[in-house]
Amino acid sequence: MTITSPDSTPVPGEPAQAVPGKRFASPFAVTTPPGAEGWESMYPYYALLSTERAEFEDGKFWFFDGMHNPEPLYPFDTIMTENWWVAVSQMSTRVWPIPLAGGIDQRIINGYLYISPNAVVDADEIAARAGDFEVRAGHYYENWDEIYEQWVAKATDCIERLKQISFAPLPGKESESAVFSHRGLYSTYDLLTSYSELIHNLFEMGSYHFEMLNLGYGAYLTFREYCQAAFPGITDQTIASMVSGIDIMLFRPDDEIRALARLAVDLGLTEQLLTHEDPDAAIAAVAAQPVGGRWIEAFEQAKDPWFWFSTGAGYQHSDRAWIDDLRLPFTALRGYIKTLLDGHEIERPLEAILAERVRVTDEYRTYLPTDADRESFDGLVELARKVFPFVENHNFYVEHWHHSIFWSKVRELGDVFVAHDFLDDREDIFYLHRNEIYSALYDLNIGWATGTQARGVTYWRPEVERRQRIREVLKANPPQPALGVPPEYITEPLTVMLWGINQESVQEWLGSEGQDPNRLNGVAASAGKATGKARVILDPEQLHEVEDGDILVCRITAPSWAPVFSRLSAAVSDVGGIMAHTAIVCREYGLPAVVGTGFATTTIRTGQLIEVDGGNGVVRVLEDVTA
Repeated sequence: MTITSPDSTPVPGEPAQAVPGKRFASPFAVTTPPGAEGWESMYPYYALLSTERAEFEDGKFWFFDGMHNPEPLYPFDTIMTENWWVAVSQMSTRVWPIPLAGGIDQRIINGYLYISPNAVVDADEIAARAGDFEVRAGHYYENWDEIYEQWVAKATDCIERLKQISFAPLPGKESESAVFSHRGLYSTYDLLTSYSELIHNLFEMGSYHFEMLNLGYGAYLTFREYCQAAFPGITDQTIASMVSGIDIMLFRPDDEIRALARLAVDLGLTEQLLTHEDPDAAIAAVAAQPVGGRWIEAFEQAKDPWFWFSTGAGYQHSDRAWIDDLRLPFTALRGYIKTLLDGHEIERPLEAILAERVRVTDEYRTYLPTDADRESFDGLVELARKVFPFVENHNFYVEHWHHSIFWSKVRELGDVFVAHDFLDDREDIFYLHRNEIYSALYDLNIGWATGTQARGVTYWRPEVERRQRIREVLKANPPQPALGVPPEYITEPLTVMLWGINQESVQEWLGSEGQDPNRLNGVAASAGKATGKARVILDPEQLHEVEDGDILVCRITAPSWAPVFSRLSAAVSDVGGIMAHTAIVCREYGLPAVVGTGFATTTIRTGQLIEVDGGNGVVRVLEDVTA
């Protein structure tokens, strides 16, 4: 397997042409909205800007992570951001290390998460890191399939252990079995231990999350850089087409919906599913039919694990799974049934995508002048295709299956606090940081053990109410896309490939003032051109509003939105690169897409007639039909 060697490790070249004298606003110039004073108390000190590091922090480039956290962070939800802050960064800096990439920093500003990639620019350090990377990454690349199989076993085991964790209110008195078993450990110990297990399980999966991911993006980035050097002018779309058409797990839930639609047609159950918009009513109507049991059995088999599919990125507790809210999969189900009844196919155009992959790969291979060049090209494209399934499949195991179950377990713990009169609603637990919950649990244990009312009964309700008010104010004040000083180099693989942030996109944001207000530039993510009505989606709850032919405009899509794509004519996102989910899904569905526009959701309004040029990365507002 061909991998990057120390001798071929690229060094940073000339930065993109900068906009003279321009920078983004200082992060320290961001003012607190009236009514949100004291927001900092909701978050740990290490996630906040600090005056003692003001010069350093003001001199960095920070961009809003609307991809994973589009709203102000709930205190508990910071467990996800803090988790990847360490997990992703240690892989690039301490485990491999990737020659040009440092870690990714985080700061919370007015409740919103901003991140900043670090670059390694010292030539001697790059060379030293390249030697370690060659050996360590080479081992993973050369044994990828075996290691991936081991990874699946570890991830699945982590999920199964998560399922076994449970929470229940402390009993009126310990059971006789707790006494006569002589265990010597009781409900207070079990409550604290179960919470510790829950937190450690999340961090364990977080570590697995990035065990192979940075290498996956790194391999693709190396292939991309090779193609850009060997084939001047080649587009990211063309490069991506050489690894497209690979079957990945993130399409499986949508495939299950398609299979259920076909079965409904075969069994003559379409009327029951089409006439009831409420999923529970539709299920009941199907179950009442003589052949309904067959469909219900198939539906139940599909639900676990494939309906543990988050409607968001999985990083927020508000990203509910299909299994919690069946409206989205049932909307897709009815759409597929109607398509089948109209005599049309509902398959993804996989064969055409595979044929195009072969054609493009063969064509560009012929442009290479020597056998050595062709051998290098073959090795890099083979490696990119090998790692690509993990780059996408890990999402189902981690962000969807695991995280959805994790959030449900936290809600079980919320029920414990409600039962002991600390909180009014299970959802209120998310206004506590995970470390505060340790204290609250011990407070609960003290009250239970002593018979004295725990202080949490009077302490947490007003504090939760205060935090709710603050967060609502922050939510009503959207963040700026970027802050600080434009970077000279961006070399961190996830930043480039996933978020779509590079020198060019940053300078595009800086130079946006004075440009045509009806034009947005972004990453040309999926070829084709489409004109249609814009549908701005800021919350997964709005997905039920999508109509046939709409052009989706969003911050970023989630893989679980896949059923909606069969109704779209194109897609546009604020953030994302050539390997973001929006880009990948659109290529697989043959839809034009432009990602990484920065300002689409704040520029375009639902109902406007827009044109998406996925070949050139341009979005135009043609007509305002919203007036």
